[in-house]
Amino acid sequence: MAKKKGKKHPAAVRYRAFTIWQKLGVYPWKKPDGEKGRKKSGDFYKGAFDSIPFLNDDAKRTFVHLLLRPGYMIRDYIKGEHEKYLAPLTALIIFYAFFALVSSVLQPMQHERLLPFDVSDSTITINENTVSIESERDTIEVNKTLRNVAHIVQRGYIYLHLDQYPEEVHTQSQASLAALESALRNQGIPLFISDFLILWLAMAMALRRRKLRMSACAAASAYVLCQFSFFMLFAVLLSWGKSASISAGLMMLLLVIDYRQWLNLPWKESIKRTISTGIYYALIYLAVILAISALVLLLALFK
Repeated sequence: MAKKKGKKHPAAVRYRAFTIWQKLGVYPWKKPDGEKGRKKSGDFYKGAFDSIPFLNDDAKRTFVHLLLRPGYMIRDYIKGEHEKYLAPLTALIIFYAFFALVSSVLQPMQHERLLPFDVSDSTITINENTVSIESERDTIEVNKTLRNVAHIVQRGYIYLHLDQYPEEVHTQSQASLAALESALRNQGIPLFISDFLILWLAMAMALRRRKLRMSACAAASAYVLCQFSFFMLFAVLLSWGKSASISAGLMMLLLVIDYRQWLNLPWKESIKRTISTGIYYALIYLAVILAISALVLLLALFK
């Protein structure tokens, strides 16, 4: 007795269809739409949201593809398929602004920000089991040097967050900088001015042997940060505003998948490129902090 044809397909067939869609972005066997004169229920609101960047078809397609085929989408965009997706910078600003909006709604109270360290009242001690110092004078000098270095780094950190430390604003230039930082954070684009630029440089350095254009690395880094903002949004929603961050391990995993799909790399090579990108990112970030700290020190010396 012949089996009746059903609409359901085995899991292996559905998975195969999904992997083909991942690589191509379309289903090659998809049937065309019905006749032109045929009406659909969706025609009632078709085009109503085209003027809203976060709700139009390009935004929805960008969102779905970044979640399910991120590296392939980056590859397609760099190859020239620009009409299908939001531009990288536009996507970064819009998606992260939406994340900032949701975060502000679920986290209405501004928690007191703490410095990464405090050197105002205490001395920095050195473990005698680790470092041997011959005299008490040397100990005092080393502690003084470490306090000075920590103080410089602390001032650099505050200078990057003046809008969150109003008590540190004493001059008109500092007030202007604090206003600019506040405006940028309120618009939801701090990733653009910090993480985007640093990740762009880190990715370009990690992939320099592949001779990629800087524009390609810029597009990839913007889309990668869009992915991070998606998962940060999920973290905010799942924790009901208690957490707005994701682990470094998850970020590394996402970047491994991106590299594998985008550059068609094996898993081992993708992991190596991801680790290299993370190392370069940390070094560049540290260099930026030290440069700002040195600038603050110079400004303090020439007052």
